[in-house]
Amino acid sequence: MGRGRFNLLFYYGIAYLVFLYAPVLLLPMFSFNDSIYVAFPFKGFTFKWYEQMAASAGLTSAFWNSVKVGTGVAVVSTIFGLLGAKAVTRYRLPWSGPVTGMIMLPLVIPGIVVGVALLSIIRKVFDLELSLLTISAGHVLVCTPFAMMVLMSRLEGFDKSLEEASLDLGENGWRTFWRVTFPLALPGIVASLLLCFTTSFDEFILAFFLAGNEVTLPIYIWGQLRFPNRLPATLALGSCILLGSFVIVTFSEWLRRRGAKSALPAGL
Repeated sequence: MGRGRFNLLFYYGIAYLVFLYAPVLLLPMFSFNDSIYVAFPFKGFTFKWYEQMAASAGLTSAFWNSVKVGTGVAVVSTIFGLLGAKAVTRYRLPWSGPVTGMIMLPLVIPGIVVGVALLSIIRKVFDLELSLLTISAGHVLVCTPFAMMVLMSRLEGFDKSLEEASLDLGENGWRTFWRVTFPLALPGIVASLLLCFTTSFDEFILAFFLAGNEVTLPIYIWGQLRFPNRLPATLALGSCILLGSFVIVTFSEWLRRRGAKSALPAGL
């Protein structure tokens, strides 16, 4: 009975992965098709869509805008997440549960609702011009919960007595953080930076509402879909983004797991 149940779950897992990733894998396949139409059979194999992608000035500008936004969002979100994770895991704060729930709330609210709300606040309340800065502010709101979750699991994974020993030996809180907490939390910090960068780099809905004249890469891709002759180059771009995102997420997860294992006591 147990073996039959295992086989059933195994085949279910395979079917689920095929259903989830088979459409995504068609993206790089058609990026090499020598035709502007996404259809079988293939007309031929070509790299010209990747050459067209690399030669686009608008694409290059949008790409660097996304890199700038993603880098800034990753740093700021990780700092906020580290502070929040340290407060939750190290101190007994009143109302820590509801406060943590409020921080995590952007993860469950539909992105279009968050986008409309932020647009209304930025334009009607603060009367600010839409720019890369407003996109970054919206992305920080969404990425901070991710950073906090990653760092909470990391800070809860090592012995708190190491910090107490540092304080007992005469170090102040700031030096204890840099000499004890930060090195132990470093794998989680790097994982948070990578995950937040990837989330910001790929995010479309908030960027769509909060962008001004400078657009990020997802918005650029959305604009290109209106022109059938530009679709193959967009597929090539999507393939590159898919590969880059896979590498970054895999590397960050490897760092997180490596950090979690190193935090366990010897013999476990």
